[in-house]
This record gives sequence, C-alpha cells and structure tokens, in this order.
Amino acid sequence: MLRRLGQFIALLLLIPVAVPAQDTTFRMEVKLVNLFVNVTDKNGAIVGGLGKDDFQVIEDGKPQKISVFERQSEIPLNLTLAIDTSGSTFKDLSLEQSAAKHFIHALLRQQDQMSLIQFATDVRQLVPFTNKIAQLDHGLGSLRVGDATALYDAIYLGSRDLARKEGRKILVLVSDGGDTVQSTTYAEALEQALRSEVMIYSIIDVPIEASAGRDTGGEHALITLAEQTGGKSFYASEGGLEKAFERVSEDLRTQYLLAYYPHNQDLDRSFHRVQVTVPRAAADAFNIRYKSGYYSEPPAAPRPKPVD
Repeated sequence: MLRRLGQFIALLLLIPVAVPAQDTTFRMEVKLVNLFVNVTDKNGAIVGGLGKDDFQVIEDGKPQKISVFERQSEIPLNLTLAIDTSGSTFKDLSLEQSAAKHFIHALLRQQDQMSLIQFATDVRQLVPFTNKIAQLDHGLGSLRVGDATALYDAIYLGSRDLARKEGRKILVLVSDGGDTVQSTTYAEALEQALRSEVMIYSIIDVPIEASAGRDTGGEHALITLAEQTGGKSFYASEGGLEKAFERVSEDLRTQYLLAYYPHNQDLDRSFHRVQVTVPRAAADAFNIRYKSGYYSEPPAAPRPKPVD
C-alpha cells in the first residue's frame, strides 16, 4: 500500500499544473495641481460669484476635470515679505517699514505664517516663518541699507524657502527693480518660483518717472515675474505704498482654488502649460490671472545657496 501511494505521488509531481498568470499593475503617482485664480471684470472689479462649472482648465491643450473647487480659499497663507534695502530705495525706507507694518497687522491670521527678508548686496532673513506679529514688527525695525541689489537672489532663495511650506505660497517684493549683483539670472529665479508653486506680488517703488536712474528693464522684470506666477504688480506711485499693500491683501482674499489630477499628460514635457477660461463669458469679459504652468520633473542641478 505504501509503495502504491508513493508511486501515485510521484506521478502527480510529473503532471504539469497550469498556474494562473498574475496581472501586473503599473502605478504612477499623479500629483494634484493647484491653481489659485483671480477674476476681474473690464473695470478691474473682482468677480466673486463664479462656480466650479463656470471654469474650464486646459493643460498642454487637453481639457482637465476640476477635482477641487473653493471660493475665497481659506487655505493658510505662507508669505515672505522681501524688501529692497539697496541705496536707491533709501529715501523710502521709513515709508516701507510703516506700510509693511500695517500690511502685516491687517493680513496675518492665526493659521498664516510670514517671514521677512531684506536684500541689497546679499540676501538676509531677518525673521523666520512665524505668526507672531511682534517678531515681524521687530524685524522691520532692523532693516539696514546696502549698496547693490540682489533681486534675483532674493526671489530664488525666498521661493526655495517657501517650497518647504504647505498651503498658499506668496512672495511679496518691494523694489524699484533691477538686479545689479548678477549672481542668479531672471530665468533661474522664475523657474525656482514656478517649481516652488510661489505667487509673486511686486510692489514697484520707482524714482521720479523722468529720472535718468529709472531702471525700466527691472520694472518690466518685476511685472513679468508676477504675471508668470499668477500674482500681480502694483506701482507705489498709484496711491502710495500703503495702498499698494492693501491691494495685495485684497487680491489674496479673493482667490478661487481650482485643483485637478492631470489626465492624458504628455510625459515628454517637463514643463506643462495651463490655461483657465470661463467659456460662457465673452472672450474679453474677464481678466483671469493664474500661473503659466508647472514643472513635473525635478531640476537638473539644484543651486545650494542658503538664505543668510
């Protein structure tokens, strides 16, 4: 009996057994893309009554499904205030301090955080991220004038610092424009801001319009940086520095949040361009502001430059 049982088991071992093929599943992490959008009418008035179905989002020419929608987003603000303290801004330093102080007191909520940096020949962080208004006030009182203007260094380093934060990331620049240090380029500064998902708001404090020292190229750079990142630029001459800060605060409080998971993404691209429209409206009815796009791939060679 045992002999026959052994022969039977041996026979079973020789019979091929069909094993069901296992399905192979390839998983690719899809990042939620956040778009903070401001909408104004022809007269510049804020349009605040739009709904999710009023918007259309297109990435690289392909329509996307909006997965998250919020009006007047309550997402916490992470804001870096970067003040130009080069010699050309010395005349307005006390005005900048006063206007910035009012801005901080009016804007900062319990859930928000703000840091303060100054830039001249180099970039210095005066106050790390905090929601303690007294610390920020003290930092404003320690602003010191320098010689050159490290504008693009300030944008690069400020954006990289903001990249570590969650929520809305805002860089407010107060400057007369123009980079005289030439350490970081305009393209590098813009790329870092977009990679860090930072919106730039430029408050342009220029000398007298007819002044021979006016750097119109620098002004244009500040305007374009704001446009490309979904922020906005303001001239301090239009109502003063305090009014400019008020307009930044108003803009931040009236943003829509549109978020989507990219569908049919072009994997050959590292930078993806986005477009936001309100299809039901006439083409020129609204002015819609948002960032120009986002990077899906990491930079080839990060620049190891710390904020002082």
